[in-house]
Amino acid sequence: MAQTLSKKPVTGMKDILPEEMEIRDYVIGVIKDTYAAFGFTSIETPCVENLANLNCKAGGENEKLIFKILKRGDKLRLDEAQTEDDLVDGGLRYDLTVPLVRYYSNHANELPSPFKALQMGNVWRAERPQRGRYRQFMQCDIDILGEASNLAETELILATTTTLGRLGLKDFQIRINDRQILKAMAAHCGFQEEDYEAVFIILDKMDKIGIEGVEAELTESGFDRSVTEKYLAMFTAMEKAPDAVSYIFEELGDGLSGEVKESFLEILESVNATKGDFFELVFDPTLVRGMSYYTGTIFEISMPQLGISCGGGGRYDGMVGRFTGHDVPACGFSIGFERIILLLMENGFKIPGRGKKAAYLIEKGLPTDRMCEVLAQAQAQRESGDQVLVARMNKNKRFQKEQLAAQGYEDFKEFYREELKH
Repeated sequence: MAQTLSKKPVTGMKDILPEEMEIRDYVIGVIKDTYAAFGFTSIETPCVENLANLNCKAGGENEKLIFKILKRGDKLRLDEAQTEDDLVDGGLRYDLTVPLVRYYSNHANELPSPFKALQMGNVWRAERPQRGRYRQFMQCDIDILGEASNLAETELILATTTTLGRLGLKDFQIRINDRQILKAMAAHCGFQEEDYEAVFIILDKMDKIGIEGVEAELTESGFDRSVTEKYLAMFTAMEKAPDAVSYIFEELGDGLSGEVKESFLEILESVNATKGDFFELVFDPTLVRGMSYYTGTIFEISMPQLGISCGGGGRYDGMVGRFTGHDVPACGFSIGFERIILLLMENGFKIPGRGKKAAYLIEKGLPTDRMCEVLAQAQAQRESGDQVLVARMNKNKRFQKEQLAAQGYEDFKEFYREELKH
């Protein structure tokens, strides 16, 4: 007897049922239309990248989660292999930023400057699956390359929030910070430059473990207690200050360049002057973002009422130079596509402005002339904007209609051999 094949997807992957697929297609359409209105151009990159690119020390913890691909043909020499590097040379992309930077580096002479890119596609991470988190998932990124001014940050924030608003999401926050502010605060308090990343990794846990937890971890990591106390006192003071931005800029003084201060304030002013009332722009001095490639402004979408984030991004001016030897200013914002789909599904989201869904159920043996009439009637209804399914009537018609109703069908017509019944 032949072996029974597994009908379940691989661990960490999922099948997408029609109800969810309809919402996904709708959301993708809204995203593409909105970003196109802001001048972003769709691109596509391969799902497989050179392993050396993926391991370039820019992806943070994600580099430990790469699905690696064996060499092919004559290049795969199992008997001679001594290390993993002798066996693999490619990997599935873990995000869309590294592929975008490679793409831009390869095609810069063929692209406008600045270049506003929209990229949507699946990425893969070999991490532990959990609710709303899979090993294969869709990412949706917009990036602006070649724009050094804070116009890039402002456009990215406005484009992203406009998209979320058109999807019916509201009362969320865009948390914003700057890596230069993070570094200036650490230096002001006495941390050594080589320790910044270790300090920031702990600081990034503030929303989960609180200020006491951060203090305990910094102390356990061997950092000077007086330095740690001075550092955390600044966060407490900012929380109490009427204007946290003004407070920290005054506290840091010349330790933070005037250019960074002016640029950051301009972003806040520009977005607040343009945005709608469905979200807040909030300065968050504890925001770190995990990727080590960020060089300036960073931001994150926060849904406080749900206790989750739904995307983020920032400026990464040094990435292109790793491919070309010449730095190009770059900034991007990624929507947490899968989490947004999960939110919409759980809230019973209905696609707006869509015609009704009708089902024509035909009894077996319907004469050809009547069949032609039914098909013509269905076609006319489709042309009026409705979605019409024409299907054979099952023996268990009641269960068939229940299944269709669960897929959103609300209008049923039944056609029989001898007479038409409604």
